Parts: sequence; C-alpha cells; structure tokens
Amino acid sequence: MDSRRCQCKYCGMKMSAPIGAQTISCPRCQSVTQLQPPRNNNGFANGVINNVMTAVNTGFSARPGRMNPNANNSRPQQFNMSPQISMRPPAVHGRKRAVLCGITYRGHSKSLKGSINDVLSMRYLLVQKLGFPNASVLVLTEDEKDPCKIPTKGNIRSALRWLVHGCQPGDSLVFHYSGHGTRVRDRDGDEVDGHDESLCPVDFETEGRILDDEINHTIVRPLPRGATLHGIIDTCFSGTFLDLPFMCRINRAGYFMWEDHRISTYKGTRGGTAISISACDDHQNSGDTTAFTGFPTGALTYSFIKTLEQETKLTYGRLLMSMHNKIHEAQKGVGMNGANETQEPQLSASEQFDIHSKMVAL
Repeated sequence: MDSRRCQCKYCGMKMSAPIGAQTISCPRCQSVTQLQPPRNNNGFANGVINNVMTAVNTGFSARPGRMNPNANNSRPQQFNMSPQISMRPPAVHGRKRAVLCGITYRGHSKSLKGSINDVLSMRYLLVQKLGFPNASVLVLTEDEKDPCKIPTKGNIRSALRWLVHGCQPGDSLVFHYSGHGTRVRDRDGDEVDGHDESLCPVDFETEGRILDDEINHTIVRPLPRGATLHGIIDTCFSGTFLDLPFMCRINRAGYFMWEDHRISTYKGTRGGTAISISACDDHQNSGDTTAFTGFPTGALTYSFIKTLEQETKLTYGRLLMSMHNKIHEAQKGVGMNGANETQEPQLSASEQFDIHSKMVAL
C-alpha cells in the first residue's frame, strides 16, 4: 500500500500514513493528528505525487557497522556549514540533563531509517515520563534547523562536554546514541579484545570517528561521587561503547557474573556511577525493525523505552531480560536465523553490583 510521510503534531514522531487517510494515531503518545491532503506543484490535492513514499517492508535489518572512512563514491549528506562552526550548547538547566544523538546518514549507501525516530521517542520518555526539563535535553539529528545541532564530529564532542559540565552530586545524566558504530584496532593496549569501539558522526568520512577512549575520557571520568550517567547505545559493536571497567554477563535463567575489563588504563569515574545499556556485544550487529510498530525503530531503543513504561520497580536484571525477550520475539517474528542475526543487549558499569537488587533510576 502506498503511504506518505507525516509527523505527530504533539511529540514529533515521524510516521507513515496510508494515502487518503485523514487522521493518524501516534503509536508513542497515542495523540491523533489531523492530516492535510498532499498537494502537487500547482497547489491541488493529489495522492500519488511527491509526498508519496513506498511503505516500509516489515523486517529486522542489521545496522552494518564496518563503514569505509575513505569511501568517496557514496558520501553522506553535505551540510552548508563552515568546518570551524562548533556547537553553542544551551545553558545548563536542572539536575537532569541528556544528549540524544540520532544519525541516518542520508544519501549514504548504508543509510539508516530509524535513528531519528529513536531520538524523538527517547526525548518523549525523558521529558514526559521521567521529569527531564525540556531545556536540558539536547537533540542532535540531521533534521535540526540549527547547523550547530547537526550531529557532526565537532558538535557531538561539544554536546558531550556540555553534558558533564558543572556536574554535581545528585545529577542524573543520559547519553543516547542511535547510528552506526565500528570497531578499529586498539593502539594503546587497553582493550581485552584488541579493538576500540567508535561512533560515526555524519561527517565521519572527512573528520573521522569518535573512539570509546575519548567518550570515556569526556563523560565517564569527570563524574563526581553521587552523580549518575546512563548510556543508551543503539549501534553495532556496542558492548563496551563507554569503555567501562566491568561487563555483566547474564544467561536466560537470570544468573549473572561480572567480567573485569581493566588492563592498564583507568576507565572509571571520580566516584560517580556510570552504566551503559547497549544494543549488542562488541562482535555483534544491532538492528532496525518495523516489527514492533510498523515504522522503523532501533530494536534496543524501543525495547528499552517500552520496558520502562510498562514495569514499575524495575531492576537492571529485569530490564536486561525484558529487552532480550522483546528483541528475540521481533527477530523470531520475521523469520530471522543465523549467527549474524543474534542481538543480545548488554550492560556494563563503572562498578559491580547486584543487578537483581539495584533499581533503574534515570
């Protein structure tokens, strides 16, 4: 069935509506948006012209992370901005702050479909459900009109510095990333598996990636005692994306153990707590899927949000198991099989704790 792009009037969620539909209900906030008839270049309604898009086929597609930084035959979307421009972060408001970064890599051969939806969903959860001030949630996507909020390497770096600037005991910080991730050879000997993980900014082909070493140095190490950071990382090869000292391994029965990833470099905090909830292990791919709602979302982001919305008194152990079950059902529902299609959500932390006793508190 032919469909067209539309946007929730209330929360901003991007959706696909059947041609001819007069209203659409948002699957995130349940609000009903009145749709305007599509128009042709002469201003007359026409249901089969530029506003039409092909309906997304239901499925669970991998987010391949091995992108060539030197590729020149399929570049990401170029933005009209000087390389010298860096982000002007907003003033810090409140004790709860978040940086939400979603990148689709428009025009690239490995573009993604669900990243901006992920960010809009996360912003709705934080502001409407968890009490984060709207002014304290910094969003970086290719849809932002302010060029300083496009997810370039320089803007992402500035946003991460803003997130922890002036951090005090009692602060709750969130970094959510939805986009491509890659693995590169570790050159300083601080990785158990011999590889650093990295995120790919929209301009990664010209400016390069941001390694997990830098992410850890920027937002993990400055955390003072009494402050908490949660990383929600929806990308491939993301198990140790924040480079935290301890990795939790849990089986389907709920039994868990901690792996010590400390080698030679200190990866912890100044006394605060850092916890990363990531889409998959360092050797796995994550996925976009339409199986949950009919429109593209990251499997990790969706399962994380739905679990927080549906369950009270949630422990980290229960969160991990619930996300695993939701993703497994999505994979099974579209008939996926094979080792490369396995996606196991992971938890890493700056300290070891009982995941079945410690409560999730953002």
